[in-house]
Amino acid sequence: MKKLLYYTRKPIDSNYYDARIAFSMHLALENDGKYVPLNHNSGVLFALATENEDGSLNPKCLKNPCVFKMRDGRFGISAIRTDGEGNADYESEGSIVIFVSNDLIKYKELGLIRLSKSLIEKAVCEYDKENDYYIIKWCGGDYKWFVSKISEFLPCDVSGEVYETKTPAFDAVQTDIEGVADYGITDISDEIADRLIKKLTVATHVDTIIDKEIKVNNIDDLNKVRACAVYSDKTTALKRIDWDVTEVDFNTPGEYNVKGKIHQDHFEFPIAYNRADPCITYWNGKYYFIATNDADGNHSLYVREADSIPKLVSAEEKLILDSETYDYAKGLLWAPEFHEIEGKLYIFLALTPGEFFCEESHVMALRKGGNPSVKDDWSAPKRVVRKDGTDICEAGKEITLDMTCYMWQGDYYVVWSQRQFVPKDLGAWLYIAKLNPDEPWKLLSDPVVLSKPDYGWANNHTFVDEGPFALLFEDRIVLTFSSAAVDTSYVVSMLTIDKGKDLLVRENWEKCNYPILTSRSVPGEFGTGHNAYVIDEYGDIWNTYHARPGIDGVRSSGIRRVHFDIDGLPVLDMVEENDVSEEHSTVECKIIVT
Repeated sequence: MKKLLYYTRKPIDSNYYDARIAFSMHLALENDGKYVPLNHNSGVLFALATENEDGSLNPKCLKNPCVFKMRDGRFGISAIRTDGEGNADYESEGSIVIFVSNDLIKYKELGLIRLSKSLIEKAVCEYDKENDYYIIKWCGGDYKWFVSKISEFLPCDVSGEVYETKTPAFDAVQTDIEGVADYGITDISDEIADRLIKKLTVATHVDTIIDKEIKVNNIDDLNKVRACAVYSDKTTALKRIDWDVTEVDFNTPGEYNVKGKIHQDHFEFPIAYNRADPCITYWNGKYYFIATNDADGNHSLYVREADSIPKLVSAEEKLILDSETYDYAKGLLWAPEFHEIEGKLYIFLALTPGEFFCEESHVMALRKGGNPSVKDDWSAPKRVVRKDGTDICEAGKEITLDMTCYMWQGDYYVVWSQRQFVPKDLGAWLYIAKLNPDEPWKLLSDPVVLSKPDYGWANNHTFVDEGPFALLFEDRIVLTFSSAAVDTSYVVSMLTIDKGKDLLVRENWEKCNYPILTSRSVPGEFGTGHNAYVIDEYGDIWNTYHARPGIDGVRSSGIRRVHFDIDGLPVLDMVEENDVSEEHSTVECKIIVT
């Protein structure tokens, strides 16, 4: 058994740790008498916002969490729900909010258990196995403790006997974890603890495996050999090798002992200042980079072309669109993305005739045989419309942006961010629809709401879900997206859906309860977000994203290899020294030249 500390944090300030993220449940595991925080000391369990009739959201947080084992072996979590700033939440007056979890990584919010007519300050829950019911001990602002009993840990209004009791005993803990506020301790199995470590800490490179004997005909055969990098969480990644073959004569059959070093491309952050929402594609043997241009206030788009991803860093930028080219594109040019549809290359982007409130999604097509870095090879942008040709939304009242595209099981889909400002600002929501591949500026189905910014990390500083981009696997889709304001609060989280499920049914998607990339993930990178992926010619997947090099830094582009955790989900914060350690970077073997 292992000791688990669960706690909320004290807010620091709007730049480092706001109330919206501090008032969530955090986890730490005991190791040699000391508690070690998980997930970069960031929250893993957040309360859902409540929704009004007009679709607007009321942000919620939580305090005083309690973790306990349920009748069926799952974890139950109770907490006091607060408003978005950690203050009393009169919507849930007299209630506790309840969650269930199998592994303390994925959580499902069930709702409220109403215990009293006045605000509750703290509650602790436990399952009484002998009597087969749940005991809830709770107190209000006067700290008089009462007991309620329920047969099922489900949303309800508790009726029956409620009686006063003594103040429960709480474990005392001493820890140097930054910001620990209200907390509790529970025992968890070694298996659950191991899973928490593997999911909520960044793995490190601990070993490298390679065949001891390799038969080759030539240098090309040798360069196809891959080493297997092994990580502390037992995951692996295949790596290219830079071989020293100075003593090898490939024209003379025989045995040779050779050494090599794991190949690793090095990318300093940032790779491009004043470039946000970056995207790279591999097209006809070349790599192309495009991004929002913050240097001129988002009035131009440039493309870089190179033979490799590392060479994009220093490649020349070539203008392909500016706000002087078309009368209807005089304003902000935002979030361009390359997408291939039916063998043709397109750029999805948002633009406006001038006013911000008229920003809408458009599509540009590359002419047959054209070069993506040549301005004249791109068509004029066409506005994306519904299947009947009408606008997706009314310009001046709503905007659409950050449209992404992917093909899944024979159909093309687009996901985008849409925000209503009039008559009321509802925040930015993610929508999904099928796309007509013959006319990729036309939808094939009606738009469906996919996600709203209903967690504290998504409505921090502003209510925004945006920047979606899909990773496609044989058995599921992982759709990462960005949330909150485009300042230090900007984060990345994800939605997943299994193969065979209808993508246009919101309930079929599973939303991660916490962000997977934040300002706390990599030192010196603030407001990480709006990411996109590219698969290189070797099969490696790279994440492009923007962040700020310092709290007041400009939005700038970065790139990092995507690792995959024990569940096959993307890890976006594995820095280069964890990806390839110097200690395990050298390999040697015998090659047999035939």
